[in-house]
Amino acid sequence: MTTARTATPSTARAINDRLALNLLLDQGPLTATELRDLTGLSRPTVADLLDRLGRSGLVAVVGERGEQRRGPNARLYALVASRAHLAAFDVRSGGVSLVVADLAGRTLAAADLVVEDPGADADAHRAAADRIVRTLLDTARRAEVPHLHTVAVGAPGLVDPATGRLQSTGDLPAWHADLLAALRELPGTEVILENEVNLAGRAEYRTGAARGRDDFVLVWLGHSVGAAVVLDGRLRRGIGGGAGEICFLPVPGTTALPTATGCEGGFHGLVGSAAVCALARAHGLPADPADDAAAAEAAVRAALDALGEGRPGGPFLDELAERIALGTSAICVVLDPGCVVLGGEVGRAGGAELASRVERRLAGLSPVRTEVRAGEAGGGAILGGAVLTAGDAVRRDLFGEP
Repeated sequence: MTTARTATPSTARAINDRLALNLLLDQGPLTATELRDLTGLSRPTVADLLDRLGRSGLVAVVGERGEQRRGPNARLYALVASRAHLAAFDVRSGGVSLVVADLAGRTLAAADLVVEDPGADADAHRAAADRIVRTLLDTARRAEVPHLHTVAVGAPGLVDPATGRLQSTGDLPAWHADLLAALRELPGTEVILENEVNLAGRAEYRTGAARGRDDFVLVWLGHSVGAAVVLDGRLRRGIGGGAGEICFLPVPGTTALPTATGCEGGFHGLVGSAAVCALARAHGLPADPADDAAAAEAAVRAALDALGEGRPGGPFLDELAERIALGTSAICVVLDPGCVVLGGEVGRAGGAELASRVERRLAGLSPVRTEVRAGEAGGGAILGGAVLTAGDAVRRDLFGEP
C-alpha cells in the first residue's frame, strides 16, 4: 500500500513562497488580505512569508491600498523587479535585436545591430560576436543593470535538447556560433539557446493567440517556414531538436524534392517569402524583387487593401491559403492539435482574413477538425518568447521553482 508523504515545514514554506511570488508577478502589488484570499493561506502564514520574502529582497512594501483603512492590512506588497535582470536575443542572418529586462519582464533598454557578412575570415567572425556582446553590455549599463542573470537567445536552426548546440539547416553565418561562445564567457550568466520559432510559439502560448490552449501548432510564415509544436502544455522539440522543421516537408506543387541540406523543394518552396512574392507578381500585385520576409508581408497587405477597395486580391489570398493548407494538413493528420496559429510576417499580415481562408481549405483536406487563428504576439514574438524563457529560468533560481 502506498501512503502519501506529508510535506516538511521547509517544503511547505517554499511552496507558499512560490505561490505568493507568482501571484505578485502576475497580478502586481497586493495587500496581505488579498494574498490570503487568493492563496487560501492563514493570516499568520501570509504574514510569515511576507516577512521572509522581504528579508530576502524579493518583496517590498510599495504603498497602501487607498480604499482600505490605513494600517498593516492596507500595505501593498510588490515583487522587487530589480532583484535580477535578464536579456533576450533575436539572432538573424544579418544582425541581432536584443532587449534587457527586469524580473517582471519589463523592457529597460533595447538595441539593434546590423552584422555584415564576414565571409570566411574566422577572426572577423569572432570580432562580430565580440561587438554584439559589447553592445549587450553597453545596453545593460544604459539601463543601470550591473549584472545579467540569464540571457535567452533565439536563432534559426536545430537546437539539440541534450547538448544545447546549434545545428544549421541552411546557410547560417559562422558568427552565430562565435556569439554563443562569447555569451557563455560572461561570468555568472546563464545562457539559454532555443530555436526562434519555438520561442515565438511560447509567446503565442503565454500571451498571444493560443492562450488557454494546451495543444496547438504555430506555423511560422516568414523568409522560410517552420513550426512550434505544443502538446499537453509542453513544447515538443524531438530527439535532436528537429520537431517543427516543416520547411523540409515534401508537398505537391514544387519542382523538386527537398534534400537533407536544402529545403527549396519542400514546403519552403511553396510558402517561403520568395514563393509568396512570386505568387503575388503572378496575380498582378506589387512585390518587391528583394523577395525577403518584409516584401512578402507587403504583398499580402497589398492584396488585403485591394480586397477592401473592391479590386482583385481574393484569388491571390485563396491560392496562398491553398498552399498553406497543404503543409498544415500534414501536421494536423499526424498530431491533431485542434488549433493552428499563423505567425511570422506573412501570417501576421494576413490576419483573420487569411486564417479563415486557410481554415476553410483545411476542412476540405483533413478529417480532423482544426481551428486556424491569426497570431497575436506580433513582430516581436521571438524576443517576447525569449524574455519569457529567460524569466522562467530566473524564477526557477530565485523562487526555487522545480
